[in-house]
Amino acid sequence: MKHHLEFEKPIIELQRKLEDLRLHPQTHSLKISLEAEVRIIELKIEETRQAIFSNLTPWQRVQLARHPKRPFTLDYLKTTFTGFSELHGDRLFLDDHAIVGGFAFLGSHKVMVIGTQKGRDTKENIKRNFGSAHPEGYRKALRLMRLASKFGVPIITLIDTAGAFPGIGAEERHIAEAIGVNLREMMLLEVPIIAAVIGEGGSGGALGIGVADRVLILENAYYSVISPEGCAAILWKDRAAAGKAAEALKITARQLLELGLVDDIIPEPMGGAHQDPNAISLSLQETLTRHLLEIANFSTAQLLEKRYAKFRAHGHVLEPVETAA
Repeated sequence: MKHHLEFEKPIIELQRKLEDLRLHPQTHSLKISLEAEVRIIELKIEETRQAIFSNLTPWQRVQLARHPKRPFTLDYLKTTFTGFSELHGDRLFLDDHAIVGGFAFLGSHKVMVIGTQKGRDTKENIKRNFGSAHPEGYRKALRLMRLASKFGVPIITLIDTAGAFPGIGAEERHIAEAIGVNLREMMLLEVPIIAAVIGEGGSGGALGIGVADRVLILENAYYSVISPEGCAAILWKDRAAAGKAAEALKITARQLLELGLVDDIIPEPMGGAHQDPNAISLSLQETLTRHLLEIANFSTAQLLEKRYAKFRAHGHVLEPVETAA
């Protein structure tokens, strides 16, 4: 079933008109040839698409980041990477299916890939808990990271989660502690780490596998301390103000790059990553490889020093100093 976003309606209406023209050409005016009329509508579709997707608001980008057809971690593991061998369990409680990970190859480079995974339908979303990991998911991720560090293998994380699971069971098994330990330990791992936000980058759930030497983000992904709806409910007492919250939070790829919170933006096909999965997979592979080759040249001491300095620099805001009249 096709899924269309609200702001895509002008494009969809034109596409339906074009389809109707091709199926029933006899119902349309004969004054203009069918080929010419088809060409006019095709040009209008392209112009409309260009106008819409060249001027997306932050809230519209959030909607694209959540698109149900958008490629997920397991999709990239079949295209961007090769030879993926999944590893399971945290060796403490159970195997959290909201986080997947294992050894794979990025081109000729052996890497450990860890990512959050959503579902395509209700059954899979229940299995994956809608991409919201429990404590055991973060402990599994840390176990795999330590394994990678032991064998000197670079780590790549793919982030696509609205946040860690906030349920009672997660609290009973210490979700905050699990994320906190990951933040500390990732800062100390002696192998290159690259994190890529491929969809939603929500709160500590994203940061729990997001401490890295390079943080990348897809063009229509977002990275935020809170969801726009959550922010709107707190500040405006109305979740309908999510669009206003998305603007205020500065969560889009371009805004994050300007703030120094991400290191590179991976361009998406016109209309979003789901429009051309092969193109975005290749683009992700090329960008990951380029950054991996850059940081692979650092010594262990340089790697840890630069990683520490990178995150210590976050959160500094300079405001103009008022002078007395």
